[in-house]
Amino acid sequence: MLPSLFVAHGAPLLALEDNDYTQFLQSLGTLLPKPKAIVLFSAHWESSTQKVSDVDKFETIYDFGGFPEALYRIKYPAKGNETVTKEIVELFTTEGVPFEVDKTRGLDHGAWVVLKMLYPSADIPVISMSVNPHLTPEEQYKIGKSLSQFREKDILIIGSGGTVHNLGVLRMGSDDGTIDQWALDFDEWIERHINNWDIESLFQYNSFAPAAQYAVPPHGNEHFVPLFYAMGAADHDRSAKLLHRSYRYGNLSHSVWQFGDSK
Repeated sequence: MLPSLFVAHGAPLLALEDNDYTQFLQSLGTLLPKPKAIVLFSAHWESSTQKVSDVDKFETIYDFGGFPEALYRIKYPAKGNETVTKEIVELFTTEGVPFEVDKTRGLDHGAWVVLKMLYPSADIPVISMSVNPHLTPEEQYKIGKSLSQFREKDILIIGSGGTVHNLGVLRMGSDDGTIDQWALDFDEWIERHINNWDIESLFQYNSFAPAAQYAVPPHGNEHFVPLFYAMGAADHDRSAKLLHRSYRYGNLSHSVWQFGDSK
């Protein structure tokens, strides 16, 4: 059985970099059993109704600007899988999850940066999923939980975002390894409650977690909520492991969580 993952996709430049985090992601892709398909919730695809991709071959979306030309030359030509999409539709119908099927959208950088690091050959089918930041954490968790049986079919479920992701407080000109204490405080609070699978507290992180207003800014929770989709997919075994955590630009968190055992 595959675990589910929460993976920070960082800044777009990550796709061009060679550092401890990119090396970790590349290694992780070789250590996990190769999945038959990947279901990925991306922070960069927001929608008021859950979207499920049904795409034969994905275009690569460059949903950013002002970066080196080399970044815009990267392609990740993953294919979809009609059978898995149909199974998701059936599960959402059974569980009463409102959804819409999308047949046109490509992969945004929240998806392809992560996927290119983990599986550079783009030879694993992908089903791209939106996130709805206006749902409650309980509702986001429930959507992930409805897909939990896919893990038994060797389908990897990924939530792509970031636990600390606030563009307004990044120190882009200072990448010397120093870490803002408030970012550490927030991530360590999250870590304690994830390890205890204390979803009641996690669902109220914005009230209880230190520095939550900086880590997850008001009206900007789309990068944090993929965590709940990924956790929900492991609700049946409720085990968690922090695989990696590092920081860039003072407070941009590169956290990778594994939920559920890999057997």
